[in-house]
Amino acid sequence: MVHGLGLSGRYFTPLARSLAAAGRTVLVPDLPGNVRSRRAVRRTLDVDATAQALLRWHTAAAIGPCVLVANSVGCQVAAAFAAENPHLVRRMVFIGPALDATRLSPARQLLRLLADAPQEPPSLLALAAADYLITGAARFLTEFHHARQDAAGPFMARLRRIEVPTLVTRGANDRVAPRPWAERVAAELPRGRFAEVPGAAHAVHFSRPGRTARQILGFAGEGTGARPLVAE
Repeated sequence: MVHGLGLSGRYFTPLARSLAAAGRTVLVPDLPGNVRSRRAVRRTLDVDATAQALLRWHTAAAIGPCVLVANSVGCQVAAAFAAENPHLVRRMVFIGPALDATRLSPARQLLRLLADAPQEPPSLLALAAADYLITGAARFLTEFHHARQDAAGPFMARLRRIEVPTLVTRGANDRVAPRPWAERVAAELPRGRFAEVPGAAHAVHFSRPGRTARQILGFAGEGTGARPLVAE
């Protein structure tokens, strides 16, 4: 699982537990420079360098081909990873892919984040605030700059190179990744598919972990006869 901008993997815990309860092995790293891995690098990495770091971690952990699940700006890292290492990815799931390449101004992105916040669980807001404080404003802003540069061109180009089946899903009330943008991401992927979770916002994996887990398990198990058994 690949987390979003300035955060740790902690906000994937509810989804990871739901998937683990269904018998899946789930690995959730903190990307270099973020929260518990803040001291892993001196300089903030761009999207390409972060994907390369993810590859080194993936190799060291001897994971092999996997289902790659990413949220928000983590989708850009996952796309860079999959485009360069297709043999290591069986399927991908993008949850609320950001940044929206059609609205890249910092003011627009900030307004979307502020509009989304009241719809998220208070426990998520507290967790995110703690993570942002540890990551630090300087690193967050540098990561945001790198993410904007990637979203302005490389991200869309990479999507067209990704041949693995990819599910693009979002909370129906997500203000950070609007439906037209998520649908465009799915359309750019050669084997992309779009879905939504009603009544959820940007962090649908946190607020609706059971529903999101069922989506992922159903998608990952297509053609295998596996049944997505997981409780809400």
